[in-house]
Amino acid sequence: MTIFDELKARGLLAQLTDEEEIKELINNGKAVFYIGFDPTADSLHVGHFMALCLMKRLQMAGNRPIALIGGGTAMIGDPSGRSDMRTMMTVEQIDHNCECFKKQMSRFIEFGEGKAMMVNNADWLRGLNYIEFLREVGAHFSVNRMLTAECYKQRMEKGLSFLEFNYMIMQSYDFLELYKRYGCNMQFGGDDQWSNMLGGTELIRRKLGKNACAMTITLLLNSEGKKMGKTQKGAVWLDPEKTSPFEFYQYWRNVGDADVLKCLRMLTFLPLEQIDEMDHWEGSQLNQAKEILAFELTKLVHGEEEAMKAQESAKALFAGGGDDANMPTYELKDEDFLNGKIDILGVLASSGLCASRSEARRAVEQGGVTVDGEKVTDVKLSFDPGQFAGDGIVIKRGKKSFKRIVK
Repeated sequence: MTIFDELKARGLLAQLTDEEEIKELINNGKAVFYIGFDPTADSLHVGHFMALCLMKRLQMAGNRPIALIGGGTAMIGDPSGRSDMRTMMTVEQIDHNCECFKKQMSRFIEFGEGKAMMVNNADWLRGLNYIEFLREVGAHFSVNRMLTAECYKQRMEKGLSFLEFNYMIMQSYDFLELYKRYGCNMQFGGDDQWSNMLGGTELIRRKLGKNACAMTITLLLNSEGKKMGKTQKGAVWLDPEKTSPFEFYQYWRNVGDADVLKCLRMLTFLPLEQIDEMDHWEGSQLNQAKEILAFELTKLVHGEEEAMKAQESAKALFAGGGDDANMPTYELKDEDFLNGKIDILGVLASSGLCASRSEARRAVEQGGVTVDGEKVTDVKLSFDPGQFAGDGIVIKRGKKSFKRIVK
C-alpha cells in the first residue's frame, strides 16, 4: 500500500486539487508540505494531534514537513469556526507561545538539515509595507468571492472585523512565501481551511504562472479534531503540566464507542490490518480497543514509561488492581478550609471536579459523587484537614472524573 493509499484508508483525506500530481509527489517522497499552527496558547492540544501525526507519517515516507508557526497571523486571528473575535495578544505572548510549540513538535517530527523545518511567518508578515502588500497581493483577491467563503459567511450576522477579513490574504501569502523561500509545493489543513488554502494555490499560480506547482489537501476531520481538544472543563493539552499523562490517557480511554476505531485509524501508527480486525469488536472488546488507543497516544505524546504508569493507575481505579500512585492529585490549601472544615461541595469546586458549588450540589443530589468508593448523599458532608493526610481520599464524579485529594 502506498502512503497516499494509506492516508485515504485511514480516513485522513477529504478534498484535493490535482490528485494525480499530489499522489506522485507523496508516494515518491518529493512533497515539501506545510501545516500552520497559530500560537494562541502556550501549549498544543489534542485538536492539533491529527496534523502532527500526519506530518510524522509523511516524513517517515521521505517527504519534508514545514511546521509554520503563525507568529504573524496570530496578531490578526483566524475567523474560521468562531462566533466572535479572538482576544488580541501581545507580541511577547505570541513569541513565548511559539517557543513552547517548537519544543512539543520535536516529539513528533525530526528537525534538522534536510529534514523538517520550523518557520515563523512573523519573519515576513510583521515587516510588511501595507501599501506594497495591497498592490502585490490584494489585487489578486475578489471581495465578492471572499464573502462567499464559509469562514466569513458564518460571521457576517454577528460582525466581521476588517482585521479578520485580512486573514485569508495573509494565509495565502504564507504559501507564496514558503514556495519561493523553501520550494514548498503542498499545503495541508482542516476542512474549515479550504477557502484559505485555495486562495494560496491560486495566488501562486497568478503570480508565478499557471504551471507553478502548488497543491492543497484538507484533512477529513480536522475541524472535528479541534473539537476533540475541548472538554466540559477546558482543553486537553499536550503539555504534561496542563494535562497530566494520566488525564490524557483517560481522555482517550473514554472516547465514544462509535469513535474508537476512527481514532485508531487516524491517530495511531498501528497497522491497518490490526485495526481492521477490531471492526467486529463489541461490548468489553470495545473497552480493550479504547485501552489500546489510550496507551498508544499517551506513549506517542509522553513516552512509553508515562503511558505504562497511566495504564496502571487506570487499572487501580477501575479494576481494583495495579498502581494508583499516578492518579491526578489536588492538594487543598489552607484558604480552602473555613473554621477548620471543608464540605464536599467545596472539595468538588476547589479541585476542579465541578466548575462551581452549584454544579457540585447538583452532582451530589443526582447521586454522581463517591468518596473512596462510597456514594455521597449529604450535600453538607464535611471533612477536617486530617482526613486528607497520607494517601488522602479519592473523590469521583460520574464515571470519568476523579482525583486524589490531599492536604
